[in-house]
Amino acid sequence: MDRAQLAGIRNSRIGFIFQSYHLLPRTTAINNVMAPLLYCRNPKPGPDARRRRSQEVLEAVGLGERLNHLPQQLSGGQQQRVAIARALAMNPLLILADEPTGNLDTQSGQEIMDLLHKLHGEGRTIVMVTHDLAIAAHTGRTIRLVDGRLESITHNGSISLPFQARMVIHEPR
Repeated sequence: MDRAQLAGIRNSRIGFIFQSYHLLPRTTAINNVMAPLLYCRNPKPGPDARRRRSQEVLEAVGLGERLNHLPQQLSGGQQQRVAIARALAMNPLLILADEPTGNLDTQSGQEIMDLLHKLHGEGRTIVMVTHDLAIAAHTGRTIRLVDGRLESITHNGSISLPFQARMVIHEPR
């Protein structure tokens, strides 16, 4: 695939949730969520369809009354939910979440985890990176890396230890 094709896959099939939200600061919640829809090519939704979809996902994350608020007018948990709504705008199959609760208080973090559980229950695959063991405990499978090496895999609470991964390198003769 060329760069444009890869970008199309990232836009249409993968939703990204960043630890630091990466919201456009002078742009309302609904316009932040609309951003990925502007890059959609097949088929390209019109302005009304983009607005409807953005409002729909903001309502799904509990921000239906905050559509026209700027990021600085929202709490950290609300900003993270805008970031999640943006990740959901294209209805992705895969969600990549980098420390989705890392900048949040305990209650907001739990609300985000509840939302991720709901999304997973709807059939989305979620790959999450976290340093928080309590957050990792929410997952069906946890892959623990230490210094870039695979240390263990936990399946639904059952840890496989010690885990020994072997790499076989075949060199040409």
